[in-house]
Amino acid sequence: MDKYIWLIPLLPLLGFVINGIGRNALSKGVIGAIGSLVILASFGLSVAAFFQIKSTGVPINVDLFTWFSVGSLHVNFSFLVDQLSSIMLLIITGVGFLIHLYSTGYMHDDAGFGKFFSYLNLFVFFMLLLVMGANYLIMFIGWEGVGLCSYLLIGFWYTNASYADAAKKAFIMNRVGDLGFLIAIFLIFNHFGSISYAEVFESAKTLGAGGAPLVLITILLFVGATGKSAQLPLFTWLPDAMAGPTPVSALIHAATMVTAGIYMIARSNILFTMAPETLEVIAIVGLATALFAALIALTQTDIKKVLAYSTVSQLGYMFLGLGVGAFTGSFFHVLTHAFFKALLFLGAGSVIHAMGGEQDMRKMGGLKGKIKITFITMLIGTIAIAGIPPFSGFFSKDEILAAAYAHNPVYYVIGVITAMLTSFYMFRMMYLTFWGKFRGTHEQEHHLHESPASMTIPLIVLAALSAVAGFIGVPQVLAPYAVVDHHALGSFLAPVFEASHTIMGEHELSHSTEWQLMGLSVGGALIAMAYAYSKYVKGAHVPVADEQERTFFANLSYNKFYVDELYDAIIRKPLDALSVFFYKVVDRLGIDGIVNSLGKGTIEASKSFRLLQAGNVGFYIFMMVVGIIAILLYSLTSVI
Repeated sequence: MDKYIWLIPLLPLLGFVINGIGRNALSKGVIGAIGSLVILASFGLSVAAFFQIKSTGVPINVDLFTWFSVGSLHVNFSFLVDQLSSIMLLIITGVGFLIHLYSTGYMHDDAGFGKFFSYLNLFVFFMLLLVMGANYLIMFIGWEGVGLCSYLLIGFWYTNASYADAAKKAFIMNRVGDLGFLIAIFLIFNHFGSISYAEVFESAKTLGAGGAPLVLITILLFVGATGKSAQLPLFTWLPDAMAGPTPVSALIHAATMVTAGIYMIARSNILFTMAPETLEVIAIVGLATALFAALIALTQTDIKKVLAYSTVSQLGYMFLGLGVGAFTGSFFHVLTHAFFKALLFLGAGSVIHAMGGEQDMRKMGGLKGKIKITFITMLIGTIAIAGIPPFSGFFSKDEILAAAYAHNPVYYVIGVITAMLTSFYMFRMMYLTFWGKFRGTHEQEHHLHESPASMTIPLIVLAALSAVAGFIGVPQVLAPYAVVDHHALGSFLAPVFEASHTIMGEHELSHSTEWQLMGLSVGGALIAMAYAYSKYVKGAHVPVADEQERTFFANLSYNKFYVDELYDAIIRKPLDALSVFFYKVVDRLGIDGIVNSLGKGTIEASKSFRLLQAGNVGFYIFMMVVGIIAILLYSLTSVI
């Protein structure tokens, strides 16, 4: 398998090239087949790599070639596939294939069908490069590549100015975080003399905890992760990114790209373990992000915006897990979230497809009898994200909350409150969309229909995964009831996090405490679900459009706490004013003024001097005599 590992990223790259060149010549069927099959082939190779690592326990290291050497910096273009990256490969290619298959139906009538699939393939190539790289530079190439593809896909319908603006916003905000990541790479090389994972992590194990260089490096790495994974304060790009087609939302902003920051920190876990101050910052920022995004999601009426803020909130949970040292739990949530959030986004796309492009939940209702497959699969995804057993989200969220309680009970309390909010706004979305009376137009109701098989099959597969994936991470207290080995995922990932767990130690909770914590979180989720049912089904409440009829808090939440307006006032407008000053004063009056003055001076002087060239021979003789006399006088004065 080792000799073929390079084919995993190469196949999507070939799909990009073929579909990109032949986008106007190939039929949509051929383009969809090529775009999907190259991902399926990569998935097959990823499965083979996973089972090889599972059976041998030995990571796959492949040095393809020496990239460059500058002084003491020697960089090989090499791949590392170990326990951590092998699971990421399965997520990227497995969920990616389902989304490609879904896109063949969802995007079938779009004029840019070929271009869309070429962009999707390119994104998968860069994402695979990000997780397979054996050093920080290759990770950074993939990191920047997915940022580029995000820009292309968010602004895919670029004729709409607001969509193009959303793409630019995502690109620019990611650059802020990317600068922190790039500086961190420079500091890593300066401090460790290498940017290879193997050398850096081995050296880091010998260092004492809390050193200033490591704190600075890890803070800058976290800044990079904050941008890519949409944490406070760099989170506002992700909800706006819903401007892209729904498959883009599912692939990039639910299952893969936004988890790149989580992967980077998990990959660098030993560096962060040696910087406990940074871990505390990560936990606080993650918890604040989870709560803040959940509060915003409570009142949103656009079905995709609800899921977007839900993604931000769930990413906050993952960062909370990283911050309290639950690296396995955080990555477990990456895995389960990839399934149920991709399912929910694709389900939302199916709803939008049935509604003729409508995304406002106030104009939906009563759809559960019209699009039954979409309804059932989305219900499974909603139960999973709400953390209700035995669906997958319960197990991964419970592990993070238990670790948070062991670290700081306050973190746990805030985490449970956030989990209750999650359950409320997700079931609110379901009730507004599928229950009650239909609130759309007669034309929309007439055309309501279930999506084609190319769209419903991925929903069914993802629903099944959302239902059962949690059983690979059964907690110790539930081990007697497990149908598989106790926390098979933790056992598999143990070599990756072994050094960090040895240094930090294990925080064991008594079984009675674990039962109580699970009971509180599940009970809170059920209460929130029941309250949402009472309000939106029994009470038939529909969110109002008029701000005058909303409460003060509802207006704050609906307007996203005016964070965008705040950034506009304190960042964009001052920068715009500064740029105008530099343009009008420094550039036009200063630099251009000097250059233009020199030019005008030369022109005016030449106008005067040209008058001396009149063609009068007598005048020329006179000037020659004057010149001779001037030279003689100068010679005489120098002699005297």
